Amino acid sequence: MSIATRCASLAELCKLIGANIYGDPDVSISGIATLELATKNDLSFFSNRKYHQYLADTQAAIVILQADDVEQCPTNAIVTEEPYLAYAKIAAYLTNNNSLQSYIASSAVIADDVKIGDNVTIGANVVIHSGVKIADKVTIQAGCVIGEQVRIEDSSFLYPNVSIYPNVSIGQHVIIHSGAVLGSDGFGIANEQGQWIKVPQLGSVIVGNHVEIGANTTIDRGAIEDTIIEDGVKLDNLIQIAHNVHIGENTVMAGCVGVAGSASIGKNCAIGGGAGILGHLNITDNVHITATSLVTKSISKPGIYSSGTPLEESQKWHKNFIRFKQLDCMARRLTQLEKQHKIREE
Repeated sequence: MSIATRCASLAELCKLIGANIYGDPDVSISGIATLELATKNDLSFFSNRKYHQYLADTQAAIVILQADDVEQCPTNAIVTEEPYLAYAKIAAYLTNNNSLQSYIASSAVIADDVKIGDNVTIGANVVIHSGVKIADKVTIQAGCVIGEQVRIEDSSFLYPNVSIYPNVSIGQHVIIHSGAVLGSDGFGIANEQGQWIKVPQLGSVIVGNHVEIGANTTIDRGAIEDTIIEDGVKLDNLIQIAHNVHIGENTVMAGCVGVAGSASIGKNCAIGGGAGILGHLNITDNVHITATSLVTKSISKPGIYSSGTPLEESQKWHKNFIRFKQLDCMARRLTQLEKQHKIREE
């Protein structure tokens, strides 16, 4: 299956990203497809060795690849050191539709004092409360709810049914996908003689520029200080960010990550899917945490960290788990034996 795009020539695309031309500079494409399914009108890319079998037989008009793979390519090529990155930039260029007209739907409910910039789109059944400021070129699609005193900066895009609680601040070029909730109360409770008493959550959420927040991801407001998401952070779907969490620039998180309250995560970190980070921990810059790991203590040194055991047959896993429970006893016995051996030597 091919995804239709605007037409573009090989020369145009290479100029766009500063890549080298291999083949006919005038050849053009009007679609994007995989190597296996591409036709003579399509652009494709090759960046993963496991798809090498499809490169030699591809029918694509243009393939994005590295210089080492040009000889195996039967067609025109965009030659670059990072094909996947080049594909990302080219695909964004080919599929960007600047012809969309801004509008405000008649069914939108907007408070009288809301300030709206130029070229703003507000979809059907959107509700925008008092004191909100919306900058230029913002898109708010159908069913979104924007609470009091929210700020949304230039060129940000909210997909349908996003909920933004009061006093949240959203930067420029932010993308928020459907079902996301920003600024809901953090999980603050105190116990009084067996009864749980709610602790008011008085802070807010501050989202930087060029952030992307996935579908059904939730970011809680701070208890007193703010929850902060710095510039360039990318959050996948179904992520939970608790109150007072601070996430540094350009950190990425895959789906189903959970970050407990007041944890601080540095810049340029990568958190694998399903990982959990306990509260009040500090994770330094350039840390990679692999999928489903549980972080129980702070990390002060950059690197790759993992926890847990790989999947295996249940019967074998159960035996290994029993052995694991016996490790402390075995260690104590070993220490005792070493002491006895040392005494005998003396």
